[in-house]
Amino acid sequence: MPLPKAELHLHIEGTLEPELAFELAARNGVELPYADTDELRKAYQFEDLQSFLNLYYELMAVLRTEQDFADLADAYLARAAAQGVRHAEIFFDPQAHIARGVAMGTVVGGLWRALGRSEENHGVSTKLIMCFLRDESADSALETLEAARPYLDRITGVGLDSAEVGHPPVKFREVYEAAAALGLRRVAHAGEEGPPAYITEALDVLGVERIDHGLRCMEDPELVERLVRERIPLTLCPLSNVRLRAVDVLADHPLPAMLDAGLLCTVNSDDPAYFGGYVADNYHAVHDALGLPREQMRELARNSFLASFLEDDEERRARYIAEVEAYEFG
Repeated sequence: MPLPKAELHLHIEGTLEPELAFELAARNGVELPYADTDELRKAYQFEDLQSFLNLYYELMAVLRTEQDFADLADAYLARAAAQGVRHAEIFFDPQAHIARGVAMGTVVGGLWRALGRSEENHGVSTKLIMCFLRDESADSALETLEAARPYLDRITGVGLDSAEVGHPPVKFREVYEAAAALGLRRVAHAGEEGPPAYITEALDVLGVERIDHGLRCMEDPELVERLVRERIPLTLCPLSNVRLRAVDVLADHPLPAMLDAGLLCTVNSDDPAYFGGYVADNYHAVHDALGLPREQMRELARNSFLASFLEDDEERRARYIAEVEAYEFG
């Protein structure tokens, strides 16, 4: 039985396995430029973030209908449950779909078909976080937030993802202020490829409550002190960091130093279909490569629930943490 955990950094579009991509392509009459699943899987070798994003957006062409999004989310939730996930806060990228002529209601409605039944079907509680693409304009982000208004009963928060370098958080000040006024929680990718200053800016300008990635904070000791003092969670994605060359090999990952510094770190899978593993695979990988003792593995799992947006159900959070504390490693 896997260690109970929450997953807080997961792009639903990044769970599109080659087999499902071909199934949806056939369903929707989309021709993929790959002969079969093996050839497509071989394309999952990336030089950097941009080379990944190119394939990521190309494959989204197969997602057309509510049923497609429901099937995508349901497949992820089944895998997540098998890997010990008890709670998942799931990112989605509406701009990438709207640009292809897929309406916001189709995306949210489809995802909610799976998320709304997730506890019953998989034993996983869920929340939905809408991300803005940082390489699109600030105006486009505002339009996206406006398009989401009818669905805010199903959307917990907003995030910021896609190509980081050259797109500082300040660019999205206005949309984050609008999201805050609507009562939405706020997170942002920062300090993956971008500098530590992007983390500071995300905190001070966007008012984020959680930093997605954030591993480059270690280059700024004052920032580390602040993150520790303010208990700002970091949603790290170790296998993603290796696949996208943020670190050369997993043994070089700064996670042990981050935990030793007192940072509230969590381990997540990011885009698991593309990066070689779901969340428990990330846990196993860091345990093996970094030699983390069992109590630090328990700390990572505990942190995942402490960092989750479960303020509306503290009883549930306490129950999940109790499962972590009671867990016996094999």
